[in-house]
Amino acid sequence: TTSRLVLAAAAATLLVGPAAATDINQPPINYETATPDDAVTRLQKDIAAGRVKLAHTDDHGYLRSVLKGLAVPESSQVLVFSRTSLQRSRIGPRTPRAVYFNDDVYVGFCLRGDVLEESVAHPQLGTSFYTLDQEPAERPRFERNTERCLICHASSANRGVPGHLLRSVHPDRTGEPMLGPGSHRTDDTSPFAQRWGGWYVTGRHGALEHLGNRTYRGRQDYDEERVEPGSQNVTDLRPFFTTGLYPTAHSDVVALMVLGHQAAVHNRIARATLETRAALHYQDELNRALKEPPGTRYDSVKGRIASAGDDLVKALFFSGEAKLTDRVEGTTTFARDFAARGPFDAEGRSLREFDLRTRLFRYPCSYLVYTESFDRMPDAVRDHVLRKMYDVLTGANTDRAFAHLTSADRAAILDILRATKPNLPAYWRDR
Repeated sequence: TTSRLVLAAAAATLLVGPAAATDINQPPINYETATPDDAVTRLQKDIAAGRVKLAHTDDHGYLRSVLKGLAVPESSQVLVFSRTSLQRSRIGPRTPRAVYFNDDVYVGFCLRGDVLEESVAHPQLGTSFYTLDQEPAERPRFERNTERCLICHASSANRGVPGHLLRSVHPDRTGEPMLGPGSHRTDDTSPFAQRWGGWYVTGRHGALEHLGNRTYRGRQDYDEERVEPGSQNVTDLRPFFTTGLYPTAHSDVVALMVLGHQAAVHNRIARATLETRAALHYQDELNRALKEPPGTRYDSVKGRIASAGDDLVKALFFSGEAKLTDRVEGTTTFARDFAARGPFDAEGRSLREFDLRTRLFRYPCSYLVYTESFDRMPDAVRDHVLRKMYDVLTGANTDRAFAHLTSADRAAILDILRATKPNLPAYWRDR
């Protein structure tokens, strides 16, 4: 009937038109009112039950105890001195903000800061954000943050999805970003020369140059595009600030490279999760409105899910990764500690094994395929991602986005995943 056609057209517009952007505070996401289940909430339950007690110190507050409770290594420390985050008044070239991370959790610490900041890659919500008051308490409590974090973390820069922002800026001598030269998103596709403006960087990287370890006096400073003497191949940050005030004296270049890759993939996982949940919800609403069988799937829904999944597969396989033209080496045990975590196949190969000569990892497939946020994506998008990964690795998919993967790369990654990743679909076992 005419009314049925009009209703179908209106519903199709809802699915694929401007309104397709996910409103995270509406069903099915309900971001602000949802009750998260993640590493931070689980730690909070252990604290409340008396199974874990956080220790407080005068210099770092709860930092070291929280890192231990969340299994975040101190060797992951990286330091940012641009004033670009929640406690910006505490941050500057002499008092950088420290960031620590593992595969799921990020922790931010400011000297004399009011709170510790935490974010978690969440299987249903994309990313959840918390703070912990740095004042000593009998039972310290993590506070979930929504609106004030989402202003930046779910902005257009993240396509409206709660995620992470790693920016390279041109900071003045107080750490304030200078607006004239703009900024760069920093991930594994970023040219090395554009990375880490406003960050400290320790390590050796030969003739490769970056924007870290320097401030700017004015426009002429950045217009000249010259490398600041003493800003490259830095292994000692004591000339810049009092390093003894931090758990370690480093901002390891390898940790920074891993952080850039990881945050970008987490953002793609978050988008795939939320886009799929929203698309399936709208599909259910449409089926009810049109009195269609509950499982009916529309091309518009399939396309929305596939688009988000395809973006994730590209990130997982390092599509567009910037080539390294010199060897990179950090100043801490981070690379060794990270690589040692495996898992390994029978030949001792792992997705955590570094290259650091021509690219970040020896086998260009992200270790984040092992995480809870990946495994708990909605079935529709996880199945799409795993099928496309398999097709890329077996040569059935010849998309130019994956032309950087040699036949040896594909064979090795396929073997490693078959040996180390549980619950792969049965077709992955085909030889």
